Amino acid sequence: MRRFLTGLVAGSLLALAAPSLANPRSDYLMHCAGCHLVDASGVPPDVPSLSGPLGRIVASAEGRDYIARVPGAAQAPLSDDELAAVLNWLLLEYNRDTLPENFEPLRGAEVARSRANVLADPQKLRNQLWPDAYASGAQR
Repeated sequence: MRRFLTGLVAGSLLALAAPSLANPRSDYLMHCAGCHLVDASGVPPDVPSLSGPLGRIVASAEGRDYIARVPGAAQAPLSDDELAAVLNWLLLEYNRDTLPENFEPLRGAEVARSRANVLADPQKLRNQLWPDAYASGAQR
């Protein structure tokens, strides 16, 4: 009985600790890969690729704001710091070659300000601000 209780307590502690074991990659897989796929390739044109063009997009303040405002990101059940970590991981993992040389990682406070204003039509804004970002050949 003692072994059973010890196992039960240990299992409960691990279950409680599980959220702290999460990392940006696993958060991406849990909250983004369902639509954007494991390799961030998406299903264009309906679900854009997150590989390649985001580096050019985040070169501007509008772009940094945009990526935290798209509904899937803004409404993900992640803290502001966790979302910032996912976005930074995504940028470095799949967009490193297109990032500006002076790229500064997103911060939780920056993400908090942006995600408070969820975009109703992210594709419309993306096409207005970066019409060539997803043009043929612009992706990896």
